[in-house]
Amino acid sequence: MSAMSTALSPQVPTGPSAADLLRTGREHYKRGELKDAIAIFRAGLALAATMSIGTAADIAADLHAALANAFMLCDDLDSAADNYRAALRLAPHLVACWCNLGNVHLKTGMAQQAIALYLEALRLSPAHRPSRTNLVQALVATRQYVLAQVLLGELIEETPEDAGLHAELGKVCFELKQIEDAIAHFERAAALAPERADNLYWIGAIRQAIGESEASEAAYERAVRLHPVLRRPATRSPASFRVLALFAPFVGNTPVAYLFRDCAYQTDILSLSPSIRPDLATLACEVDVVVNLVCDADQGAAVLPLADEIARHIGKPVVNEPEKALRTTRDATAAVLAGIPACRVPRTLRIAAGHVLPPAGNDLTFPLLARPAGTHGGEFFARFEDPDALTAFLAERVSEDRYLIEPIDYRSADGFFRKYRFIFVGEEILPYHLAIGDGWKLHRDSTDMASQDWMQREEEQFLRAPKSVFSAGHYDVLQMVRSRIGLDYFGIDCALDGRGYLVVFEVNASMLVHDENPDFPYKDPFVRRIKTAFDAMLRRLARTD
Repeated sequence: MSAMSTALSPQVPTGPSAADLLRTGREHYKRGELKDAIAIFRAGLALAATMSIGTAADIAADLHAALANAFMLCDDLDSAADNYRAALRLAPHLVACWCNLGNVHLKTGMAQQAIALYLEALRLSPAHRPSRTNLVQALVATRQYVLAQVLLGELIEETPEDAGLHAELGKVCFELKQIEDAIAHFERAAALAPERADNLYWIGAIRQAIGESEASEAAYERAVRLHPVLRRPATRSPASFRVLALFAPFVGNTPVAYLFRDCAYQTDILSLSPSIRPDLATLACEVDVVVNLVCDADQGAAVLPLADEIARHIGKPVVNEPEKALRTTRDATAAVLAGIPACRVPRTLRIAAGHVLPPAGNDLTFPLLARPAGTHGGEFFARFEDPDALTAFLAERVSEDRYLIEPIDYRSADGFFRKYRFIFVGEEILPYHLAIGDGWKLHRDSTDMASQDWMQREEEQFLRAPKSVFSAGHYDVLQMVRSRIGLDYFGIDCALDGRGYLVVFEVNASMLVHDENPDFPYKDPFVRRIKTAFDAMLRRLARTD
């Protein structure tokens, strides 16, 4: 009777095991059904918790790793990190988990911590390729370019046809000032992956920088036709917001190599071409703020109306509206800033291309300064004491517009000339540098400041306490300059004359801000302050605060 009862009693279903749930969850994961996969992996972990410790450890580690991978694809990086750590506590031999935990740190802007995790993965498995390739990214993010170059060389030796590796090595060589090697690697990458426009953009930019205009134009033309938008991902995922930057090859653009580095926002750089129109409706849906980089009103006069049209069509907040940038030629700036109390702006006259002599009736008197329109350095900028020398200079460049500028004596009491640069970022006016020299044509890179301690001390004092040099009245003048110019981001080169008036030399968004100051380390915090202010301005405009 007892045996019969046992034989006839219903069987209790045992249900899927933790291993079954791991396998089922992976199937959903492969199909992209991430929510289902996450639920199944969690159920597997709950079941594993009821098993004996020895039996459950391995399966639970695999479930945590699988769950972390799913969270990674959902951009839930905190949950991914928690589960990778849980997997490693149970199974510290899981190389992929060390690597993926490094990826989480890299995505969240903690590149140095990511390096340690990749190195642990490589200690366990020296040939683990994902850890090696991702280590390259972390080394680049921390500017350890020499180590990145060595590792990339090893990887390329193993897979010489990998276009992505050649492109990365091109970027590293560029950072190391190995220009020819950089071009060679980008050209190799372009040959291996002809559909990738970003390699061609790099070739165009580098060749333009070294004066190879024809080759640069050809590279840009190919790049723009392949894809007019070059995407620079954020340093962390998900991106805080998205920026569309309007860029015009071969005309003056705001230098943003430093400003757009290590950003929490995604940057799409649109190369403007009258012959190519991007899908503006799609761009309008994908971006939060537009930054117009076309800033030289002389060089970019023909393309700024196109930039203005695109910016208006996108319909998002715009930094440096193209219409306002059009009003920043040297003669227009002199006119718009005229009449500001205690401010001296050199009178400036524009001579149109094709003309050798200034228009009749002008009241400028010698000596005079002259330079081609659209130039900002000192190479073609000269002082003339008499009409004959000036006429010869103008005749040599009759095919382009030129400026005649009234010189202003800004020599300090000690006989040196001092030129100060401020950067306007939104409502802030931030000091950037001071140039001190013994000649009127003063550019910081041509001064003797690198070998003069007293000059460096004076610059550092200016950066730390600009109001010890510029009074409240001077700041009132600077505020009026900002109001009349109307741009959101731009710079001013200025001085103080013998009467204490503020002398304005140049006002535009073309001024370089960079952090490559090995001889002047005291500049670093003040340069970073400008970038911080720039990022904060974009964040406010993108309405993400």
